[in-house]
Amino acid sequence: QEKEYYLETARPITDIANLYQIYSHSISEFKSGDQIPKWERQVDHRSTVFKISLEPNSIEQFYLHLSSDGETINLPLKLYSETEFLVENYKQQLFMGFFYGILFLAGLVYLFFYRSLKEKTFFYYGIYVFSIGLMQATLDGLIFQYVFPQAGYINSRMVMITALLSNLFLLKYCEHFLKIKVFQPKLFKGFKAVYVIIAALFVMVFISKTTLEYTYPISNVNGLVSLLLILGTIGLMRAKKQKIDPYFSIGIFFLVIGLLGFVMNNLSLLPNNFFVLNSAKFGTGFEVVFLSLSMSNLIRKLRLEKEESQELALKKSEEISQLKTYFMSNMSHELRTPINAIMGVSQEQLKLNKDVETKKNYEIIRNASLSLLSSVNDILDFEKIEKNELELKSESFNPSILINQISNNWKTEAEKKGLQFILDMHYSIPAKVKGDPERFIQIINNTLSNAVKFTMEGTVKMKITCIDGLFNKTKFSIAISDTGIGIADEAKQFIFDSFNQMKYDNKRRFGGIGLGLTIAKHLTTLFKGKIDIESKLGVGTSVFIEIPLEVVSKPELIQKQEPLTDSLRILVVEDNLMNQMIMKKFLGCSSNISFSLVENGQEAIELLRKEIFDLVLMDLQMPVMDGYEATKVIRSGELGEIIENIPIIAVTADAMQETKNRVMDLGMNDYMTKPINKAILMEKIEKCCKAQCKSA
Repeated sequence: QEKEYYLETARPITDIANLYQIYSHSISEFKSGDQIPKWERQVDHRSTVFKISLEPNSIEQFYLHLSSDGETINLPLKLYSETEFLVENYKQQLFMGFFYGILFLAGLVYLFFYRSLKEKTFFYYGIYVFSIGLMQATLDGLIFQYVFPQAGYINSRMVMITALLSNLFLLKYCEHFLKIKVFQPKLFKGFKAVYVIIAALFVMVFISKTTLEYTYPISNVNGLVSLLLILGTIGLMRAKKQKIDPYFSIGIFFLVIGLLGFVMNNLSLLPNNFFVLNSAKFGTGFEVVFLSLSMSNLIRKLRLEKEESQELALKKSEEISQLKTYFMSNMSHELRTPINAIMGVSQEQLKLNKDVETKKNYEIIRNASLSLLSSVNDILDFEKIEKNELELKSESFNPSILINQISNNWKTEAEKKGLQFILDMHYSIPAKVKGDPERFIQIINNTLSNAVKFTMEGTVKMKITCIDGLFNKTKFSIAISDTGIGIADEAKQFIFDSFNQMKYDNKRRFGGIGLGLTIAKHLTTLFKGKIDIESKLGVGTSVFIEIPLEVVSKPELIQKQEPLTDSLRILVVEDNLMNQMIMKKFLGCSSNISFSLVENGQEAIELLRKEIFDLVLMDLQMPVMDGYEATKVIRSGELGEIIENIPIIAVTADAMQETKNRVMDLGMNDYMTKPINKAILMEKIEKCCKAQCKSA
């Protein structure tokens, strides 16, 4: 009985494979080959397979015609029964699924790594893996079966296209992984020569069939040269004791062994069996596995380098932060010291001088000093905001008094510009609230400053109402509107950005440093409130602020304290002559205060050994011995128990929070910044002395 058999022969990439079965009176022709359209082939299979019928114990005559445009022609002859053919196909599918799955995952993973790390080595490796996968799929007939079943122009050139791509990206990968351009510049010239040959071969592939035939032997030689270049590079680097990842060397070794088996089989030096026929796949598979391991080492190396660079960047950042803090501290001190003198003198002269023109000039000096002080404070506040160190105090205050004071100040400024200033404060505002009065009024002040500054004519209006809420809370609703220049639509989204004015006011027509609204926004957030802006260019701007505060339902009865009548001896430690003069004026006004002046901490220690004082006003930054060192000596008990507990008030031009924390940690009783407010100075002196009396 006649049985069906499958004859497998030639490689899947053989262009023409025709089988002729000779009968006594006829000839049957069966077509296969990757240049024969799929529908014309006898058997729809990736390999060169023919289905034939044979009778038992018969002798049949077959002729096989094979033709190729340059690929090596191999002529295995395998005859399978239908069952054997199915079993063999299942085995091959399992093997190829495993092989191509490894390649696909490796290529995809390392292209993802490239996308994340932007390291070119990952890109070249990922493309190389995909290229080698495409080349093997072409050699296995899968590209013909699923991509180009119609055969044709591209299909006939796919072997060379994928082989050249694999060659190119293997070299590019090795070049970047081994850093050949850096460590082996002479060999790098060889790599560049091979790149030129690959480019020329690409062109030859598409010129004509004749040039295509020549590309096969040239490409084989070029591939051999490429492997020798890689092996030579590895050998030279090892000879020079340059470090090479061992997995990389093992991967290249497997690639060479696999390709060697493939070539020797083509030359009929090795027999046709499963391992020999698939030697290129085994070599490539192990190569990809070991090169992937070497790439994982590269990832670890890159991660360690990144961690080291991050550590270095963090260290640099901390150093810069410390330098910035030091700079801000010095800037605060250097600016506040002369401002203290200027404001002190101008305030005294405003009280003493009766001449209108002279008083007007001193007012200009005082206001200019206040403007400069405001800019310094804004910069210091911005520094605190950046470091997330700005915190709110909680104390009772009368909002109406503060609002009226700030309103009167800006009314004067507005009238100087010929503007109308309107305050509309509702009667519902509570008499006492709890919060941070300084920051509450700073929000209003910064907003009013912008309104008056950017209004050339017309009106500035501030309307304040309160809305009662739950749990003894009230919400201050503040609307500040002006008829100023307004804000362009494209600038509104950046209005709360720091130094925003410098971005848009290029001609510096209005002054300021552009931090007012940035600070107002941050402070409003700290109050758990909100701030919004509506503006139209050329029409004006309205700022809407909501600040929730706790209402003090029963104002605390403040017991009136009797002023100190006992005479006080105060030691003033101050090195700046102008500040000494201001202190003399402020302290000299009180009949019950006598004082001595010294210029540094060392002189203060020596005088405290000789004379008795009730209180020390201590500057911090001084020559010979600064205020910190002097305080340490006093609090150490070295000068005796009485002097050890003497009240010390830091009077400094350094307004940094770190400075305040430091002086309080050293044991000082209080802290105040220059420019000195006389009323606050006297209040702090009185408070410290009374506390000392009670403790005594």
